[in-house]
Amino acid sequence: MKTPWKTLLVAGSLAAFGLGASAQMGYPMDGHEGMFGMHHGQSFSPERMQARVTKHLEELKRKLHIGASQEPAWAAFTAAMKPPAGMPMAMPDRAELDKLTTPERIDKMRQLRTQHQEAMKPFMDQRDEAIKTFYATLDATQKKTFDAEHAHMMRRGPWHN
Repeated sequence: MKTPWKTLLVAGSLAAFGLGASAQMGYPMDGHEGMFGMHHGQSFSPERMQARVTKHLEELKRKLHIGASQEPAWAAFTAAMKPPAGMPMAMPDRAELDKLTTPERIDKMRQLRTQHQEAMKPFMDQRDEAIKTFYATLDATQKKTFDAEHAHMMRRGPWHN
């Protein structure tokens, strides 16, 4: 015989697990957009992400008050911020994943994530150096603004508003 308390306990546990898992995956819990500027259920769009990065860079340029002498450094910086073409993360076949046990699925996703990170490492290193080079061209006020914007971006990502 099922008691209402047992049913409530199971339902509550499942709900808590589901909320924790969706938060871990970057799904919005409060109506805000999740990872890559998407609402839950939307597929990843490189165009949407690039549009958000472009908007973020335009806002950053305005806040920094980039001068004419800094334009070449700004152009090199923004070029380095563009994601490499043809470097999407390999997504496994859904049917293949469905055949795996949970530990096997975790291992498969970890393997794909590691491969993606290794492929992205040269791009990320190049981008980091471009940021440092650009930063060196800024005056003290611009550096303070850039530091604040970069700290904000590191917390949220450029795909958020």
